[in-house]
Amino acid sequence: MWTILTGAASPTEGLTGIVGSAARAIDTLGEWGVGGFTLAETVVPPIPSEVILPLAGYLAKQGSLNLFLVFATSTLGAYLGALFLYWLGAKLGLERSIRWLSKLPLVDREDFEHAAGWFRRHGRSSIFFGRLLPGVRSLISLPAGAAAMPFATFTLFTLAGSGLWNGALIGLGYLLGTQYRLIEEYSRFLNYAVYAGLAIAVVLLVVRRTRRAKTDRAGAGSSKTSR
Repeated sequence: MWTILTGAASPTEGLTGIVGSAARAIDTLGEWGVGGFTLAETVVPPIPSEVILPLAGYLAKQGSLNLFLVFATSTLGAYLGALFLYWLGAKLGLERSIRWLSKLPLVDREDFEHAAGWFRRHGRSSIFFGRLLPGVRSLISLPAGAAAMPFATFTLFTLAGSGLWNGALIGLGYLLGTQYRLIEEYSRFLNYAVYAGLAIAVVLLVVRRTRRAKTDRAGAGSSKTSR
């Protein structure tokens, strides 16, 4: 039926660039692949959920994926990723965890410090609302674990916030799934946005690490002078 209406051989035809590659990967891996993507995105963001989940919703509309299973696996994946960071914070403490994780690509110490500051200001509510904020969503679990936040509370707020975020993005893709041409335009826009976001992230990371290296060298120099 899809082929007759649109002339496309598959729901992913016409989707190009990184978005097209992600859509084809999702179509191949299925609902559990979506869960794997969200788990990875929570720990070390490779492709943001803003790209993955609308595409999963779109494929669900076309009948390639089960809508409710996509929601369940994506929320489970987000929870497991958050649980890993929670455990890491509880096991190593905030400072050691930040020092270790800040060595990963496209992640800087300031990102973790920003999430830790959000947690200090807002407490347990930050676990729910932090899931709705890019940049905080992936890292807020670390200070929660380091602060020994009750596990049941952490689980409840994480599942609620992740479920709301995932449901909104999947629902958006599902609704757009009725407009094939709109999806094509959407994929082009997302490609540009992802490429621009990656470029900006790399530039900011280089600038921040260069400034920190200069500050550290200046601090080391002043320390030697004082001696």
